[in-house]
Amino acid sequence: MVVESRRIGPNRYREVAGRDYEDFEIGDVYEHRPGRTITESDNSWFTLLTMNTHPLHFDAAFAAHSEFGKQLVVSSLTLSMVVGMSVSDVSQKAIANIGWTDIQMPAPVFVGDTIYAESEVIAKRESKSRPTQGLVTVKTTGKKADGTVFMTFERTVLVPKRGHAVDEPAAWQGE
Repeated sequence: MVVESRRIGPNRYREVAGRDYEDFEIGDVYEHRPGRTITESDNSWFTLLTMNTHPLHFDAAFAAHSEFGKQLVVSSLTLSMVVGMSVSDVSQKAIANIGWTDIQMPAPVFVGDTIYAESEVIAKRESKSRPTQGLVTVKTTGKKADGTVFMTFERTVLVPKRGHAVDEPAAWQGE
């Protein structure tokens, strides 16, 4: 892996993360790593934080009698994790998320599953109203370690063109 960095002072460098509009090419696929093994604590905490009261996510006795025979991981947790995995490749420099569409969940995810994600660039265009920015659309796929696709969705982000990213505040640069 090549890490790009810029010099911010004598013997001091800072990693430059993310992609500019020009870095995206239709058809490119980014494999997002590392993956994540989902724990029971992840699922329980997310269920509590989001006030999801469906017992299939937190009541093992109830879930044992379901068609799955065990607790399901909350789908909004897997969506959040997959989006998070994609940030460094897709939206690290994003100005805004414009939208998510066509979210599909063809397979369940269970505690103990390890998940991975990848995103394919499916569209890009320059912004009509913002000349220093462009819109990039990716199709993101979540897969379990065994290759089972458990989620797909499309996401459009507004990203800066090269040379127009918002720099960090001067105070963060040690200046």
